[in-house]
Amino acid sequence: MDDARQSQPSAVREHDVRQLAQRHLGERGALMPILHEVVDRLGYVAEEDIPVIADVLNLSRADVHGVVTFYHDFRRTPPPARQVQLCRGEACQSVGAEDLYASVTSTYAHAPEVEVREVFCLGNCALGPSGLLDGRLVGRLTPERVAALVGAESSS
Repeated sequence: MDDARQSQPSAVREHDVRQLAQRHLGERGALMPILHEVVDRLGYVAEEDIPVIADVLNLSRADVHGVVTFYHDFRRTPPPARQVQLCRGEACQSVGAEDLYASVTSTYAHAPEVEVREVFCLGNCALGPSGLLDGRLVGRLTPERVAALVGAESSS
């Protein structure tokens, strides 16, 4: 996502959201693909996006808001600079994911530029504990390796 998009003027964002929504207008169940595309392209679904999407799809604002708030994948605020998602699936749990998650969440609890979330199974079980760092799959994680990856990639 382009950092300039996060701070774009409201009229520009409204135009972009309207265009994204109109591309899916003829699809059955268009709301979910629209919301995913808004997050993929603009980083999050802003409160001001909801009436625009509702207008294009001829839905109520409450319908759109309900879907946005129900699914955790639809971020409603700009994402932090770094996103760490740690697997909490059974295979990763068996090789230390619970301790890893506790350590990493504690380390970054007061770091607004790093978000730590849990996910359940990334399909990288043989290399657990696994995670995603800004969407990139990594395995054999330890608290030290997470810190090194977060630090190394934030300086690049």
